[in-house]
Amino acid sequence: MKIGICADREDFFYDLHSLVKSFFPDDDVSVFSQKEYEERGGEYDLMIRVEIPPYEPSLRKEAKDALKRKLYESLRDYLGRDLPWGMLSGIRPVRIPLKVLRDGGSLKEAGRVLLRENFVSPEKTELAVRIASKEKAILERLPIGEKSYSLYVHIPFCPSICLYCTFSSSPISLWEKRADGYLDAVVREMHVRHDAMMKEGWNKGPTTVYIGGGTPTSLAAAQLDRLLSRIEEIWDLTGTLEYTVEAGRPDSFSADKLRVLKNHGVTRISVNPQTMNDSTLELIGRRHTAKDTVRAFHMAREAGFDNINMDIILGLPGEGEEEVRRTCEEIIALGPDSLTVHSLAVKRASRLKLNILEDRMKDGDMADRGDFRGYSLENSGEIMDIASDAAERMGMEPYYLYRQKNMRGNLENTGFASPGRECLYNILIMEELETIAAFGAAASTKRVYPDGRIERSISPKDVKTYLERMENL
Repeated sequence: MKIGICADREDFFYDLHSLVKSFFPDDDVSVFSQKEYEERGGEYDLMIRVEIPPYEPSLRKEAKDALKRKLYESLRDYLGRDLPWGMLSGIRPVRIPLKVLRDGGSLKEAGRVLLRENFVSPEKTELAVRIASKEKAILERLPIGEKSYSLYVHIPFCPSICLYCTFSSSPISLWEKRADGYLDAVVREMHVRHDAMMKEGWNKGPTTVYIGGGTPTSLAAAQLDRLLSRIEEIWDLTGTLEYTVEAGRPDSFSADKLRVLKNHGVTRISVNPQTMNDSTLELIGRRHTAKDTVRAFHMAREAGFDNINMDIILGLPGEGEEEVRRTCEEIIALGPDSLTVHSLAVKRASRLKLNILEDRMKDGDMADRGDFRGYSLENSGEIMDIASDAAERMGMEPYYLYRQKNMRGNLENTGFASPGRECLYNILIMEELETIAAFGAAASTKRVYPDGRIERSISPKDVKTYLERMENL
């Protein structure tokens, strides 16, 4: 279906589009001004006309929220259904109840803001408030302040690129001869930024360290050893509370690499299957099997890691309740220390989205039907409950949550962890309460000021461009 949003003023276009797209995730949604509509015209299956009342610049947020409430109620009444997260379209819904709690409000007050002011369902309200309470308790224990920071290092290489992926990542096979040069550039960047930060009086060492990607363990063992050695030489890690390497793909594991991570004091790693169904793994471009995941997990335990995370994705092509239940049962048998449950987001730049659009063009159908090569992309509250119940059976509790655009079922990504195994970096990056000093291609540094203001600095996504920039640093 082709849907148009025609507003009498050019305010809040992004918010209007995001809210309507939440109700119509598989349809073509455009937003434009009355003048643009008169100039270009066009045929639409549904036209939504929006009048934006005048407002004082200082009350922009209040005006935006009031407009979203009115639009949400209109769409809800028209379609006869609510959305799990109501009118919230941002990625950090937990921030709302967390602020209430940090300001001295009660759990009941935090829930009321979500339920009454944002139309969030009772189930999601309970989840968000529960996580906010957990985060508040953890954050109060952390030594974060004006001059504290965490480190993020991006490794933009993977064994292969998954169907749904839009991260800045390339197959390691294309970069094997230049991977050492990339590490040289990252180390150079860290040296320069470290010296500048120390002159400005920042803490000598980071609160947490997170090496992500991509797949960091797509590097050779010697390359990992060199990178971690340089990090230790540049930064003082004696007071670092958590050191994560997102090992990720089971097809990138080896005993030598795990030994390197352990020898350098890494405290937390990931073994990410996404699914334990081999047919799905093949379909989404993962070059490993469920047995490889089991083997990698046991290898990590034997190497001495006692804080292992596993990621799964709900809504993958052809996976419903039966497939998700099978995945969860196999993960329960392994017994990880945390489980991150993702809801598939069909992103514009992914091969998955491009393939869906190609199918649509071939059929002459203007709507994304929400399938891929005949496989449904299904997610629901019932499927999410299967994963949540599995985490609960393993003694885990939800501790952080975020959302993305175009998520199947308009749902969320939730991190579950056993007590004391919560990822501190995940909480810090999500709530944006501490500066993140990020290094590498596509890395996003976030400077957090005492008044809550945030400045972002993003490195070039393209590895070649990043290398050229570092050569001139």
